[in-house]
Amino acid sequence: MKTITKSKLTKYYNLTNKALGIAKKKIKKNKQKQAKEIIDMVSNYLSDSKYFEKKLDYISAFAAINYAHGWLDSGVRLGLFNVKDSKLFTVK
Repeated sequence: MKTITKSKLTKYYNLTNKALGIAKKKIKKNKQKQAKEIIDMVSNYLSDSKYFEKKLDYISAFAAINYAHGWLDSGVRLGLFNVKDSKLFTVK
């Protein structure tokens, strides 16, 4: 499919929001400051996504969701979150 639809946005927004919820609960104790920075960026990009969606700019909304999830994946790869779910995260 080459079209970004409202349902596609909802699907990926929910997926990234779910991953964010898990990551927030799995912060490594000695990595809290760095993990908070990642979580803040993810939250900001998810907020941006909703803003773009309200403006009917689905391409920018989808891009923001992907940036958000990319930040989560980078936090996992850097060892800030103790997650093992390879369906929601890029784990080692």
